[in-house]
Amino acid sequence: DDHDDGEGEEEEEEKDHGKRSPKRRRMRDDGNDIMRKVAKGILQHGVTSFCPTVITSGQPQYKKLAKLLKRRPGSRDHAHILGAHLEGPFISQYKYGAHPAHLVREPDKGFSSVVEMYGKQLIDSTAMVTIAPELKGAQEAIQGLSQRGVIVSCGHSMADLPEAEKGLECGARMITHLFNAMQPFHHRDPGLVGLLGRREKKPYYGIIADGIHAHANSVRIAFKAHPEGAVLVTDAMGAMGLGDGLYKLGDVQVRIKDDRATVVGTDTLAGSIATMDSCVRNFRKFTGCSIVEAIRAATLRPAEVLNMEKRKGSLSFGCDADIILLDTELRVVATIVSGEVAWIKDESILKCRWTY
Repeated sequence: DDHDDGEGEEEEEEKDHGKRSPKRRRMRDDGNDIMRKVAKGILQHGVTSFCPTVITSGQPQYKKLAKLLKRRPGSRDHAHILGAHLEGPFISQYKYGAHPAHLVREPDKGFSSVVEMYGKQLIDSTAMVTIAPELKGAQEAIQGLSQRGVIVSCGHSMADLPEAEKGLECGARMITHLFNAMQPFHHRDPGLVGLLGRREKKPYYGIIADGIHAHANSVRIAFKAHPEGAVLVTDAMGAMGLGDGLYKLGDVQVRIKDDRATVVGTDTLAGSIATMDSCVRNFRKFTGCSIVEAIRAATLRPAEVLNMEKRKGSLSFGCDADIILLDTELRVVATIVSGEVAWIKDESILKCRWTY
C-alpha cells in the first residue's frame, strides 16, 4: 500500500528506439514530503499545531530525524510543528507496547545517555520526551532535559507510586497516554495512575478518548480526579483515515480492523487511528463535561503542558491567530492557521455573516 511504505507513483517518459513511451516507476517520498502531508492532512480535523511523535528507534535514525522534526511555523498549507515528541527508547522493557523491544534502553549515564542517543541537534528540536522514571539514570535524565526546557512525560513504565513521585520531583510534568503501557491501578500501589490522587502539583495526563485505549468509565474517573490536567492526544499512526488493512509503524507491521490498530499476530495496541475532533466529541460524551472543558482539553491544556499558553490554546490578546470553527455537534467547519483559512468544509461559509 502506498500509504503503508511511504511510496508514491509518478509518470516518467523514456526514449525507446526513438519513441517516447510512458514508464511507471515507484518513488519513495522523502521525510519532508511525508511530514508536509501529515501537517496538511490533519487540518481537516481541527489541528493547527502538533508534536510529531517518534517511537523507539536506533541511534542512526535519531541522527537523521534532527532536521526533519525541527520546529516550523504553520500557514494556510499546513499546521505548526511545535517540536518532536520522542517516545523512547528510555522506556520499560516490560511495557514497551508496539515499540521494538530490542532497541529499548536505560539512560544509565543520566543526561549523558540522552545526548549520546539523540544528539544535541535533535534535542534542540524536541518539545517532549517520554521516559520511564524507574529506570537507572532516569532521574538525572529528567533533570537534564527539564533544565533545557524539554518537557518530560512519564510513560511506558512499571513505576510504583514512590518512583512516579520521584519523577515529578525531578521535573516531569505529564503522564503519557494514561492507563496504557503502565501498571494497572491497584489500591495498595496505584503506580503512575496514582499521581492523579496527589493533593497538590498533580501532573497533566494524556488520554486517548477513542473508546478503545481506555473505557469511558476510566476516562470519566481520570477527569473527575483532575479535570484541569486532561490533555487529549490521538496517538494516531500514519494509517489514520485509510481504512482496514496492513500498515507499518516504523518497522513494526500493524493491522487495522474495525478501528483498532494492533501489532500483527498479537492483541497489542499499536497507536490509534483516531482523529482529534472525534476525541473531543468522545471526551465530552464519556465524561459529561461541558463543551468548554472538552475543547480546553484539546487546546489550552496542551499549550499549558508545553509552556506555550501565552501563544497557543486560547483566543486571548497576543495569541497566534489559530482558530477552529465548529458546528453544534463539535464537527470541524473550518480551520484557520496564522490568520489564514487552511481548510474549509464548504466555501459558502465564507459568505456567512458571523456574530460575536
